[in-house]
Amino acid sequence: MRKNILIIGACGQIGNELTLALRHRYGNERVIASDIREGSENLMDSGPFELLDATNHDALEEVVAHYEIDEVYLMAAMLSATAEKFPMRAWNLNMGSLFHVLNLAKEKKINKVFWPSSIAVFGSTTQKEGAPQSTMMEPNTVYGISKLAGERWCAYYYEKYGVDVRSVRYPGLISWKTLPGGGTTDYAVEIYHRALADKKYTCFLKEDTRLPMMFMDDAIRATMELMDCNPKNLHIHSSYNLSAMSLCPREIASNIQKYIRDFEVVYRPDFRQTIADSWPSSIDDFQARNDWGWKPEFDMERTTKEMLAHLKNPTNK
Repeated sequence: MRKNILIIGACGQIGNELTLALRHRYGNERVIASDIREGSENLMDSGPFELLDATNHDALEEVVAHYEIDEVYLMAAMLSATAEKFPMRAWNLNMGSLFHVLNLAKEKKINKVFWPSSIAVFGSTTQKEGAPQSTMMEPNTVYGISKLAGERWCAYYYEKYGVDVRSVRYPGLISWKTLPGGGTTDYAVEIYHRALADKKYTCFLKEDTRLPMMFMDDAIRATMELMDCNPKNLHIHSSYNLSAMSLCPREIASNIQKYIRDFEVVYRPDFRQTIADSWPSSIDDFQARNDWGWKPEFDMERTTKEMLAHLKNPTNK
């Protein structure tokens, strides 16, 4: 089926790779990238791009109408660490943009929405091991609060207005293509860059801080599989738990040291440690596996090999 897709926040860590993957599948001209700033050369050269402020409803509606958009992937957000510095800006971006998209879907101006949630919806009262799909959620960060509120609004718009909105709770994401943008799990990308460049890294989390992680290729595939799924098979209309690996900085460093023997890591926890301590160390994603057949392909070993191989050879980007 031919359809036109709009990516909002296409220049971010997930948005950049998702845009290119969707263009590969559906054709460059049918996937419109948008962001408040221009992105990578690959993104800008491979298809249509619009400068767009996700909080500007009229501008968004105009783009949707101009390109006759069928599906919207709303990837624009201020992430956990940055949001703590700018609470109201984060709330306005994270929630305002979601309402704009949900209302366009309610008005039948678009047919389907993807909106990402996060493990940040969990809090210190959530069980640490195997956090279940439905559980106690008391986030203590601006980012987590906005994502939990967003989940409830997504479910509300589905139940009250029949909006087809789909979501996953992303864990920390590891990618060699795009740098992260202000999250608490950013160390898991930075550590590979510093290992190759300096053979030394100063980590902002404690060495034994275990968190759910995922290689970006798995995250993109999960997103596209969920959007492809027959709606009759989907039982979660807030956001699906999604899991692949559970890692701590010491384990990633040790894995890198198999290939770079003299790599050293110094641990100097900062304000992000408190955020990480409030999140679960592992996630139970039974519902995603049951409803749409989710299964990760990348473990720690394969992730490290991919990261080091591609970062050593930038021409592969």
